[in-house]
Amino acid sequence: MNSLTRYTSKTILATAGVMVTATGSLFAQDAAPQSKNYLQQYVTDGGWTMILIGALVLALVALSVFNFMNLSKNKFCPDDLKAALMDHMANCRIRSAIELAASHPSYLGRMMAYALPNVDARRIEDLGRDYVEDAIADFSINENRKNMTLINYISLVAQVAPMMGLFGTVLGMVSAFATLASGDGSTDPGALAGDISVALLTTLWGLITAIPSVTMYFVFKNKLNNLVAECHHTAEELLNASIQTVNGEAHLAKIPEGIAV
Repeated sequence: MNSLTRYTSKTILATAGVMVTATGSLFAQDAAPQSKNYLQQYVTDGGWTMILIGALVLALVALSVFNFMNLSKNKFCPDDLKAALMDHMANCRIRSAIELAASHPSYLGRMMAYALPNVDARRIEDLGRDYVEDAIADFSINENRKNMTLINYISLVAQVAPMMGLFGTVLGMVSAFATLASGDGSTDPGALAGDISVALLTTLWGLITAIPSVTMYFVFKNKLNNLVAECHHTAEELLNASIQTVNGEAHLAKIPEGIAV
């Protein structure tokens, strides 16, 4: 009888323990906060400074799309214009070349329309090459400054984004430590770690914005330099074609006998 009583008592205690544990788990589930989605966890929890960083992201995307469309071969040194100008210059039709270049909106067209009027037919040996090259340099200085403006804005985004992220992090850390200082020593470390994690979101997004900004800045800058260099090389070829046509016989006369093919 005693053994049965002891067995029954153990069974009741075990059942009660299970029920208490289950009840505690249910209350814990009810008290636990709902899980956050990725948008809340990685974006909106960063605070109002995320709005500024989001504006920088939009600016980066817009500037990248514009520069990608603007820095193209067709807008700088199109092959059809290059071939047509070469035909005119090789036949010393300078005036026709100027008219053709002036009618074309590309970088090469505007540059040649600005530089070719400086050709000096009285200087047979070089057709006033130095004047033409000076005009090309002046045009490039003015035009490149315009093209570099929007590229430099990408560099500005790259510099501002991490500072804005650091600013948001500092604000979050100040708030977190202010909460810790105002408590009575019973501040939940988990909650404090969560506050710090939220504060670091702005630094994360500042770096995510800055790294591709630096990359895109140098990509577009190098692409602009390459396109401008191609236009300058084409201009040199065009001028050399006219000089070669004007001085072809004189040039051949300077070649010693037995060397000319």
